[in-house]
Amino acid sequence: MKGLPLHYSGGTPMARLRRMATWLSAAMALLTMAIGLPAVQAQAAPSKLTIAVVAPFTGVDAVLGPKYQVACLAATQVINQSGGILGHQIGCKTVDTRGDPADAVPAVRQMYATTSNISLVIGCTSDEASTVVPVFGAHKTVSFCMTGESEFDHVHFPYFFRLVPPDAADSVAMVKIAKNKGYKNIALAFANDAGSQTFVQPALDALKLNGMNVVSNQTLDINATTFQTEAQAIVSAHPDAIMMEALGAAGVGLLNSIYALNGNKMIPIIGTSAMIDPTFFSAVTTGPIGMQNFISNFDADNQTVNASGPAYPLYKKLVLAQAGKVKGVPSFSGLLGANGTLHLYDGINLAALAMVMSGSTSGSAYKADILKIAQGTKGAVIVSSYAAGLKALKAGKKIHYEGVGGFYLFDAYQTAFGPFEDDQFKADGTTVAVGGSLGYCSLTICRAKP
Repeated sequence: MKGLPLHYSGGTPMARLRRMATWLSAAMALLTMAIGLPAVQAQAAPSKLTIAVVAPFTGVDAVLGPKYQVACLAATQVINQSGGILGHQIGCKTVDTRGDPADAVPAVRQMYATTSNISLVIGCTSDEASTVVPVFGAHKTVSFCMTGESEFDHVHFPYFFRLVPPDAADSVAMVKIAKNKGYKNIALAFANDAGSQTFVQPALDALKLNGMNVVSNQTLDINATTFQTEAQAIVSAHPDAIMMEALGAAGVGLLNSIYALNGNKMIPIIGTSAMIDPTFFSAVTTGPIGMQNFISNFDADNQTVNASGPAYPLYKKLVLAQAGKVKGVPSFSGLLGANGTLHLYDGINLAALAMVMSGSTSGSAYKADILKIAQGTKGAVIVSSYAAGLKALKAGKKIHYEGVGGFYLFDAYQTAFGPFEDDQFKADGTTVAVGGSLGYCSLTICRAKP
């Protein structure tokens, strides 16, 4: 057998170098076989999974997107520290819907066209859910949405979950707050976007059922720069309180106008849970109304936050650790009671644990296990974090997740109804529950038990 030649006169210098590299590779392969060394094969690293945060990051509801992004970053931080999901690390991708259903669909289609391994979608507010949830379903992507739209109350979307009740239940809870405070004459002030208007008719129905009077009903143009007309109509009606949802500049502008027209006196406000927002809080309290006037006259319904529960300390630590990482959040402590942050944090943990339980990151494979983990099965151990759930699953145990929002009981349409509370702001922008539980509020009434 002739030896491999060391010199070759033909070809360019680059060609000679390529031939030399080929000969050396062949020689090394022969040497490996001759002395019995094992062949080394390159192994691809597990691909990274993506959670898409589909929500408004611009437009009038731009305060919502950052809340949900914080939830994603907080949850994935501890998931990745625990080794990821089935060997995969996981990251967050923001998709801006602008709060417009027409803009949301092409944004979501672009998301699927440019992003692989989307294992979960969160966000999907009342602004755009009706148009994008069918798209998620067509791609067999599980979604945890923050929509309260009534069309999801009685239609089953297999890949759709929501950890917050419909807006109708929110409206009933707001009326319960008004009743508890002894208010009789109520003004309504809701923005003209789809997400805010879903509260109006249920509020009217609940007020009538409880024998209260609607003395003014104002629809706020979210693109307007002044709200003098609406404010004057409300002040002239002399309401005991105002039930409202108007995010961004519209809500702040209306309250400032009412305050000025009412002789620098604030009319009590009952807001939706979406108005438990650090951006809104900061804008109102640094304006003419001031801190003490506002916190003394503002209540909002919210699903009960289990601040004394086992999941809360880690949740608090993780949310505060995101400070400086997300734009548009003036106070991260103000997100601790925000329903969009805490419930989506729980939703991500539920989905991640379901992936581990099913052994798959495919929505069609793991979605059924979400219900088993959320609602519990016989013999299941209670866990309050991804790490604890992962450990239990590896030990062959069944698990029942107790999150920051407590336990989640889903109806036939995969909507979770939990107890409500009356929240008030504190001076540091966090909230505190007052007056005891409002009970479990359905589409028509609040009850002590589910």
